[in-house]
Amino acid sequence: MGLFKEQAVDFLQLIVAGDIDAAYEKYVSSDLRHHNPYFPGDAESLKNAMKENDGMSPNKTLEVKQTIEEGEMVMVYSHIKQNPVDLGGAAIHIFRFSEGKIIEMWDVGQPVPEESPNENGMF
Repeated sequence: MGLFKEQAVDFLQLIVAGDIDAAYEKYVSSDLRHHNPYFPGDAESLKNAMKENDGMSPNKTLEVKQTIEEGEMVMVYSHIKQNPVDLGGAAIHIFRFSEGKIIEMWDVGQPVPEESPNENGMF
């Protein structure tokens, strides 16, 4: 696994484990820009939202399904569940690194449906 892929996956795993401050200190640039449409685009706003989610869903899990690294860009495709019985959702996180830190981030998600006509599944 490439260096940035390892860092992106470790960042997400720390977030899901509730170690949000440690994840930010280790991997996030103070100049982070993110593109989540539900929060202001600065690092602190996203960090606070992650802490709020951790308080509401302390038993969430993340299972990485695929990663792609190209230069300083990394994509992580994963299955996130808010609790063990939740069907969860598919999430794609895209990271841009600069000087070894996450400088820009995008995330999109899609809930796992109870029933699907697609025999291949989402993962």
